[in-house]
Amino acid sequence: MEIQKKEINNVKALKYFVEKDGKEVGRAYVYIIKNDLHVDPYGLLEDIFVDESARGGGLGTELLKQAIAGAKEAGCYKFVSTSRKSRENIHAWYRKNGFEEYGLEFRITF
Repeated sequence: MEIQKKEINNVKALKYFVEKDGKEVGRAYVYIIKNDLHVDPYGLLEDIFVDESARGGGLGTELLKQAIAGAKEAGCYKFVSTSRKSRENIHAWYRKNGFEEYGLEFRITF
């Protein structure tokens, strides 16, 4: 047996963002990913961020809602995000917005 490699272009990227005075103050990336295990794609939320100057006004929650809506619109069967273990306040925010803890993240940092 030989391991083969095939390039597949089955990922769609969406960026939701807000600018204030020409500066980006909030963003969220959503990746729509298809694989062979499911008919429908799944969504991956990455790099959701609100600048300190714009925090506390609900911008992060609004970005998250838009990102969730985008994943639903794309027909995703699930929507996944990750967070560092030490970010308990962010974990609570995710739970408040409908996410549940599910599994573990494993990674190699290059």
